[in-house]
Amino acid sequence: MLKKSLIGLALFVVGCCIAVYIGFMQLQSFANTHIDNTAPFVIHLKKGDSARTVWQQLPMNASQTDDFMFKLWLRIYPQYSQVKSGYYELPEKPSIKDVFTIVTSGLETQFSIALVEGLTIRQWFEVLKSEDRLKQDLPAVDDLYDAIVQDEGGQALGFCNNELRTLEGCLLADTYFYAYKDSALSILRRAYVAMDNALENAWSQRYSDIPIKTPYQALILASIIEKETAVASERGVIAGVFSNRLELKMRLQTDPTVIYGIGPDFDGNITRKHLREFTPYNTYRINGLPPSPIAMAGMPSLMAAVQPEITDYLYFVAKGDGSHQFSATLQAHNAAVAKYQLNR
Repeated sequence: MLKKSLIGLALFVVGCCIAVYIGFMQLQSFANTHIDNTAPFVIHLKKGDSARTVWQQLPMNASQTDDFMFKLWLRIYPQYSQVKSGYYELPEKPSIKDVFTIVTSGLETQFSIALVEGLTIRQWFEVLKSEDRLKQDLPAVDDLYDAIVQDEGGQALGFCNNELRTLEGCLLADTYFYAYKDSALSILRRAYVAMDNALENAWSQRYSDIPIKTPYQALILASIIEKETAVASERGVIAGVFSNRLELKMRLQTDPTVIYGIGPDFDGNITRKHLREFTPYNTYRINGLPPSPIAMAGMPSLMAAVQPEITDYLYFVAKGDGSHQFSATLQAHNAAVAKYQLNR
């Protein structure tokens, strides 16, 4: 009798083990079930949303059995119920386990926005305004200086303090990463801090004999270099030309400053009338640097401004292929203009 009882107990235990094993394998199979989506999809979890919220958003036709398995799976693996609010972009055909690993990690999908060198603050403003994944909290473009440069008492702070109250040139051109519905204004604040750090770093490495005397002047010169060439190898040479002109008290005579001074009325065709017209930015009419930067600059142009190439050049002219012909004398420059500009 005892022997039969022991055999029965052993069979019961074996049966339970088999049942547990089968149940475990079914749970693993459930967790490894792939969502049948043909493209990446998004789950946006708000504060208070639960694992159930995620389950209901999955692009799959869940049966009652699936629903039961999901509840059982969460009971056995409670860590997958600790979902975190955020915006999650999920890959094609992830498993159920993959989905919940992502939404419990708190590692939201990161987006990027390129704020490009050579553009103006107004152009950057439009780029940010067009990005619907950002929280649109930007003030009017003319109020950005007050929002970013001033403290709460209205006192202008930092390297961008200027009488024109313009933010032009005071933001570092770069690619900035953000999470869904991050503040658009916060990106500009990050670009401001980044430029503050970049300018401090560049200014600490400046050549001792350069003609520019302040970090803000370095920003102005860097913005002109940025507009004059997209050829990396030319930045230092162009900086050398402008430094030579400033040393000799020659006017810079650079077309991008004229265009900036014309503003929105510029139709793309610079004329002799434009060159003769007086604006605070027309370097054919004013001495020295314009009163503010004319565009946003990147680190290479900033370094060129503070470490100009040593050269005898005083002139340069566009060759039509993106590069420039440099000259040390007016005679050579006029010949280059005739070759590359007038003949065209």
